[in-house]
Amino acid sequence: MTTAMHLATPDDAPRLLPLIAAFHAEYGLDTTDDTRAAALAPLLAGSPHGAAWLFGPARAPTGYVIITFGWSMELGGMEAFVDELFIRPAVRKRGLASEVLHTVAASLADVGVKALHLEVDRSDEATQRLYSRAHFKLRDRYALMTRVL
Repeated sequence: MTTAMHLATPDDAPRLLPLIAAFHAEYGLDTTDDTRAAALAPLLAGSPHGAAWLFGPARAPTGYVIITFGWSMELGGMEAFVDELFIRPAVRKRGLASEVLHTVAASLADVGVKALHLEVDRSDEATQRLYSRAHFKLRDRYALMTRVL
């Protein structure tokens, strides 16, 4: 991989939280700084439920990816979910997302994760093409449904 990528720690919160805020603003997600910080803190502290990676220059990262973990009987073990993937708008369309997705997928496969899932807007054909190039496939039988608790 040519893009530097590292597992985020609590020391990375000041660089990571503004990127998360930018992602949430871009997608119209109604979250607060406190909510984002509270949700991120366990991941940075080593929670087994997920992890965050920053990529690009250490002092001014170009983006981040957050991966969460679950279990699948169908798939036979641990599965992962790309919860968020964000790249600063000024550096998009340079192959960073593909590079990050390939690196993360390979790393997860190396530790026994059986599948990596993600959500994509059904009308966003460009992003669907990006994910297809990264070997993600739409699952015809399934639709993600959510019940917020």
